[in-house]
Amino acid sequence: MNRVKLTKRVVESAKPGKTDSVFWDRQLSGFGCKITPKGKRAYLLYYRTLDGRQRRPALGVHGKITCDQARTKAQQWLARVAMGQDPSEDLREARTKPTVREFSERYLDEHARPKKKPSSVKSDISNLNNHVLPALGKKRLDLVTRADIQRLHAKMVDRPGAANHVMGLLGKMFNLAEKWGLRSDGTNPCRHIDKYPSRKMERYLSPVEFGRLAKILNEAEKDGSIFIGAIQAIRLLIFTGCRLGEILTLKWDYIDFENKRINLADSKTGRKTVYLSGPAIDVLKAIPRVQDNPHVLVGRFHRGHMTRMGHQWEAIRKRADLHDVRMHDLRHSYASVAANLGESLPMIGKLLGHTQAQTTARYAHLAADPVKDAAERIATQIESTMKGSEAA
Repeated sequence: MNRVKLTKRVVESAKPGKTDSVFWDRQLSGFGCKITPKGKRAYLLYYRTLDGRQRRPALGVHGKITCDQARTKAQQWLARVAMGQDPSEDLREARTKPTVREFSERYLDEHARPKKKPSSVKSDISNLNNHVLPALGKKRLDLVTRADIQRLHAKMVDRPGAANHVMGLLGKMFNLAEKWGLRSDGTNPCRHIDKYPSRKMERYLSPVEFGRLAKILNEAEKDGSIFIGAIQAIRLLIFTGCRLGEILTLKWDYIDFENKRINLADSKTGRKTVYLSGPAIDVLKAIPRVQDNPHVLVGRFHRGHMTRMGHQWEAIRKRADLHDVRMHDLRHSYASVAANLGESLPMIGKLLGHTQAQTTARYAHLAADPVKDAAERIATQIESTMKGSEAA
């Protein structure tokens, strides 16, 4: 066994043999330099773990690492071995840890696609490709820090809604990383990063605006300036409070005219029953059925179902002078009418198919209007009574 004091001069002056030769340092036990027949020089370390397993990891190639740097690294590893650790095994495990890009594929395959709706999966893929992977894709999953997440979040300050969606996605991904043993418990880097304040779009049609919209729909139906399917879809949105996707993909089999309801097998919140009013039933019965097409609102050439109607709605709202009203605001308006009629928030949530009370809570201030009216009537009656008593 060759034992020398390893120095730069000794390593570079050593002659290659016909086979690999190792020069061991006589001062630091286990520290050595291997020289191949082709003259390649690489530093290594030999040690035994506390349970007796032998390790012989490479420390680096001479030229890319100096002899002194290799000696320092060997000393650090031996110190860890003395504390019962196995730095070679730790390094091997670290090399098997996925990058954020690699883990994102597992997230999509094992969580998103099996458990989320197609629209949500599409949103996740978009957020990954446009925001997460360009910033973090090459970084090892277990080395992502809160500072990394904060930087990404700060870059999206001009898009607060998108930034919050990205934070929600990353939070879920890192929770799964902990659950699947790829990060230590309690190390989710998204913790304690505040989301940007969200601004809920709340636009409700007034009675006058409802009247203008009805007038334009009737005119467009008579003159044929708007596709009849779009007119029917808008009327159904108004009278049911459904989401646009629920109306566009509606099938005749879902409709139970006898019990006045629509049974949706799937929606944004899962299975859902929509109770039909007289006006909604009238709209549905006025729609002709297309042979061999199960959908209520059929697409072009009577194929499939309607998929887009943005330009149709744009023309309608322009004629009705409702420039800031989105189709989803028809759903909000349905809820606002219910609130103003005195319906409770749980009842409104049931009508809209909400699964969480906080989703319906945005209409709480509208539900207060009937209470205000009642308070006014009661106080007026008391005042009248007091004045009558006083006069008597």
